[in-house]
Amino acid sequence: MNPRIQKQVEISLTITNDLEIQRLNAAYRGKDKPTDVLSFAFLDDEEDCFLPGQEMNLPLGDIIISAETAQRQACEYGHSIKREMIFLFVHGLLHLCGYDHIEEEDRVQMRQMEDAIMGRLHIMRE
Repeated sequence: MNPRIQKQVEISLTITNDLEIQRLNAAYRGKDKPTDVLSFAFLDDEEDCFLPGQEMNLPLGDIIISAETAQRQACEYGHSIKREMIFLFVHGLLHLCGYDHIEEEDRVQMRQMEDAIMGRLHIMRE
């Protein structure tokens, strides 16, 4: 997979609470519990990211973050809520680009991408 999308994209970002993200997690993933971030890609195939001749911004998908879970995790990991929210956005964005972390090899690759992006943003682990 090419980790770079070569055109402008649109992403919808929603910041919500645990109750709403739990409702979405149950409805779409069959997991009736809150989670930190959900991503819903508009494209079924990563190749759709590279359609030739498309002039408009590409609608990549939705990222939904629970501010309540992010706050808990920031406290648990000992860093700021700002860092946690940015990390969760990056994590969700990578899902929209076709990355996942089901298999260990994929998890390692996704974590490397997260670390690289956070590094480019100069937001390191605290």
